[in-house]
Amino acid sequence: VQLVESGGGLVQAGGSLRLSCAASGRTFSSSAMGWFRQAPGKEREFVAGVSWSGDKTYYRDSVKGRFTMSRDNAKNTVYLQMNSLKPEDTAVYYCAADGRNSIVFVTPDYWGQGTQVTVTS
Repeated sequence: VQLVESGGGLVQAGGSLRLSCAASGRTFSSSAMGWFRQAPGKEREFVAGVSWSGDKTYYRDSVKGRFTMSRDNAKNTVYLQMNSLKPEDTAVYYCAADGRNSIVFVTPDYWGQGTQVTVTS
């Protein structure tokens, strides 16, 4: 699976961005997918995950109610809608695929190259 993120950028606090991750490869539609982020000087952290069918989503506490992850298997794409952005959301955001699990994202087997999100106060 190859993953390519897009949609990052510079936004003011309170604004919104929508990240996309285009996937290639036959295992995409059966794989749980996830979004991660890494801020400067910090470890990469899990942000959100979605099951293969899109009917199950889960989020880290700090983004619940603000971020929404979804997928369109017909387009081989996952999305991360980010609303009410805060300066602490600033990071490089990575898309990842778990090729061994279809319901709950456990282990990232494939990574995208990342897209920068910068939120100014």
